[in-house]
Amino acid sequence: MSDLGAALRSWRGRLEPAAAGFAHNSPRRVPGLRREELAVLAGISVEYVVRLEQGRAPTPSAQVCTALARALQLSDDEQAHLLRLAGHAADPARIPRLLPRSLHRIMAQLSGHPLAVYDAAWRLLH
Repeated sequence: MSDLGAALRSWRGRLEPAAAGFAHNSPRRVPGLRREELAVLAGISVEYVVRLEQGRAPTPSAQVCTALARALQLSDDEQAHLLRLAGHAADPARIPRLLPRSLHRIMAQLSGHPLAVYDAAWRLLH
């Protein structure tokens, strides 16, 4: 397993399914998101997640890394680490696009109301 694969597996293991919007009805052998759930959230195939975790995939694109970071709810520092592990230089001047958990809680409380969240460059995040 590669460093990238180990990091993805670790981050996947710490994210509770309920925090990612999945029902936690069935018992799980291991904690965290299943590979299938991560694939759905990131918009990639399950097979690609498996290959990334096993170190059998070529370097994922920056777009895939960003989708994985968003799906895994990584902090800005963790996203930068993910990009470095995948061979991409993290731009220190980039505008953070990830929403902190505290903002997710506020958004959940306002779920019955119109809501839009933008980053500093006025790109719609949610």
